[in-house]
Amino acid sequence: MTARSIRGVAATATAAVLVAGAATACSAPGGSGGAAGDSLVVGLANEPDTLSPLLGYGKDGNSKIFDGLLRRDADMRLRPALAAELPAVTDDGRTYTYRLRKGVTFSDGKPFSAADVVFTYRTILDEKTNNAAKGELEAIDQVSADGDDTVVFRLKYPYAPFAERTVLPVVPEHAAKGQDVNTGSFNTAPIGTGPYILTGWSKGEKLTFKANPGYWGGRPKVEKLTMAIIKDDDVRATRLRSGDLDGAILPPNLAKGFKGDSSKVTLTARTTDFRGVTLPTAGKVTGDPAVRRALDLAVDRKAMVDKLLDGAGRAGHGPVPTDSEWFAKGTERPHDLDKAKQLLDEAGWKPGDDGIRSKDGQRATFTLWSPAGDKLRQEHALAFASDAKKAGIKVEVQSGTWEVIEPRMKDDAVLAGGGNPADPDFDLYNLLHSSLALDGFNNMAAYRNADVDKALEEGRRSGDKDARKAAYDKVQRGLAEDPGYTFLTHVDHLYVMKDGWKDLTTQVEPHDHGLGAGPWWNVEAWQPKK
Repeated sequence: MTARSIRGVAATATAAVLVAGAATACSAPGGSGGAAGDSLVVGLANEPDTLSPLLGYGKDGNSKIFDGLLRRDADMRLRPALAAELPAVTDDGRTYTYRLRKGVTFSDGKPFSAADVVFTYRTILDEKTNNAAKGELEAIDQVSADGDDTVVFRLKYPYAPFAERTVLPVVPEHAAKGQDVNTGSFNTAPIGTGPYILTGWSKGEKLTFKANPGYWGGRPKVEKLTMAIIKDDDVRATRLRSGDLDGAILPPNLAKGFKGDSSKVTLTARTTDFRGVTLPTAGKVTGDPAVRRALDLAVDRKAMVDKLLDGAGRAGHGPVPTDSEWFAKGTERPHDLDKAKQLLDEAGWKPGDDGIRSKDGQRATFTLWSPAGDKLRQEHALAFASDAKKAGIKVEVQSGTWEVIEPRMKDDAVLAGGGNPADPDFDLYNLLHSSLALDGFNNMAAYRNADVDKALEEGRRSGDKDARKAAYDKVQRGLAEDPGYTFLTHVDHLYVMKDGWKDLTTQVEPHDHGLGAGPWWNVEAWQPKK
């Protein structure tokens, strides 16, 4: 759960900005918003903090401006991109050798070479670079070029999912070198090898792109692409209905309003995107193990899926979805309110006259924050508070911007989200390892469990899949016995599109569903129906 992925879904809390968002609904953001053709305008709930891969942009692929060494297809299988083929893995899983595609150029016409790959990875790993996700490349010991068309990565240990990490975009050394990596112009005016070229970025409003005529994969049919930033769900639905947008991501209750529209098609993306409540270790109430276990039993996950998601999702019994091959069977949490009450009684949390429990003068109450504008999270927060109250725990629900929420995370709970389908290490380590407690938006609950830490290290450092599965089973069982979060649901992503394109698909999506996810994950390959 990195700073980038959590911030990406942040919505503003001020009425002024909401009014401004509604006002912009009157005009199309730089595109016709008309029938499918050479222009596409889509509505997103979030925008990136930066467009530089050196600071984390596009680290999970599909960045549009850039390419990685590898990419993922519709079935999430790794395919060559800037690499000419999948890597050769030697030295018992410690050396990865990539042979590069020839004839590739950046959008400014300069040639792509192995030196650009080396520059990208070395810069990200530099201690001066403010990339919150650099820990995901911790396994790299050395990266070097063998001529212009071969790159060799040497790892500290046989990190099994390393190839999955090389979907990370490659930047041109000639354009990014020599400027401050954290504040330089490349962050907002990037150059890449990808299918699109950035033509404008109006912060908080839109990003515009044009097709890259020299793209190595062939010039896209969609010549002009606009990503409209519309944080409010209702405004996004209104603009789609008015014809201002060609497509948008919508929560289930708004997406179902388009079911009778024959000119629209709704696509559902399965995800690893969870919603859960952080239970701060430092909190006088949330830090009590009995309270944590009781909340795990008190919440009615099925009701949340049925009522909040309209069935578009699954009950969340941990960060790993129940339909994943990595899920530890037997860690499902039952809905058992009586057992929750019993646990609290036995731990000395006794109900008061108003039904709220207390122990040693401490009332069982705490604050739960959700990001303003994100109605689905707010609904989850309210449902959680309702269930908690039935057990005798009072949860005060508040909303605000992430700038308001972040300094309160040590003591207050947060309705959080996260999830990455590529490998369990990508989620579990950042979410649970004690070394990352309150490191930006990593381990937001400051969860600390020595056995879980040990299993996380075992899973990260083993090259054997069976051994990794056993390690991640230990992690999930440890989390079930000693919960630092109350996981609620895994949320399907729903997209409503104008029905003008052939064979639209979605991938299994991560939590971060912005520019790179959605039906437009492969927009460069779209073909119009007419």
